[in-house]
Amino acid sequence: MTPFQYAGASDAADAVRRAEATGARYLGGGTNLVDLMRETIERPAALVDVTGFSREVIEQENSGLRIGAATRNTALAEHPLVRTRYPVLTRAIVAGATAQIRNMATVGGNLLQRTRCTYFYDDDGSRCNKRSPGQGCDALDGFNRGHAILGASKACVAVNPSDMCVALAALDAIIHLESPGGARRLPLTDLHRLPGERPDIETVLAPGELITAIELPALPISMRSGYRKVRDRASYAFALVSVAAALHIEDGHIEDVRLALGGVSHKPWRAWRAEEALRGQPASEAMFRRAADAELSEARPLKDNGFKIELARRTIVAILAQLAGEKR
Repeated sequence: MTPFQYAGASDAADAVRRAEATGARYLGGGTNLVDLMRETIERPAALVDVTGFSREVIEQENSGLRIGAATRNTALAEHPLVRTRYPVLTRAIVAGATAQIRNMATVGGNLLQRTRCTYFYDDDGSRCNKRSPGQGCDALDGFNRGHAILGASKACVAVNPSDMCVALAALDAIIHLESPGGARRLPLTDLHRLPGERPDIETVLAPGELITAIELPALPISMRSGYRKVRDRASYAFALVSVAAALHIEDGHIEDVRLALGGVSHKPWRAWRAEEALRGQPASEAMFRRAADAELSEARPLKDNGFKIELARRTIVAILAQLAGEKR
């Protein structure tokens, strides 16, 4: 591990000042960043500890929730208002990691965790544009069974590993940010970038910008929501495909729907095309399949992961059928 300076911060403004002065990275639970530092993939010269910041989950006047970025994943998943109003979020968090990791990991850190692509972690023998821009991408012609089928580029085919982010994308979550230039709000669906030619730039955050909170809007549809994750083993593996969904049906027709996919792209993939295809249509398995086909029409598989297209299609249909009350 490369030597680094360490400092605590009294509040968000203090953390931002320290980061601006030293170029520091922010340290939450450290469940991803510290691992990357041990592997010398990340080499920050300084860390600013933000774990002492707000861990409150506060009900807002509009009945939405404001979640402090330092909230531990376990606490969020177990919160009564999250379990009852946003069950998709609880299920995604619980599906995402062991209890030990969830007890340490923070909500803000979960949003910024980096890919688990094998080539990204192999600093000694593999080329990776995400780790070293311009170096090349060995995953393109290598073992790419777990890699992207949507939104990838010739520079990078890695996928975002977060389960929680997939649920937040489906829930229209808003990210609250603090920077030297002041505070701003950002839809979670706009936080992560597709790889393009610069896969090393993973988010739209400015240098030193700090996530302070996540806002969940009041979304009645979210009470009828779920998360389905398909992985190689039943316990704590990263998703091959996952789907976060919420569904509202009136008189047999789809009044409203939210869909997001994980394990298929460089970012949590909001399925806007499928949602548009479903609204106002009969809540039938045939319609669910048609919407899935519309969303996956631009999927571009690699040599090892073509199965993900059918897997994603079946997973979308399965979770929507479950929420519609059909047996499957």
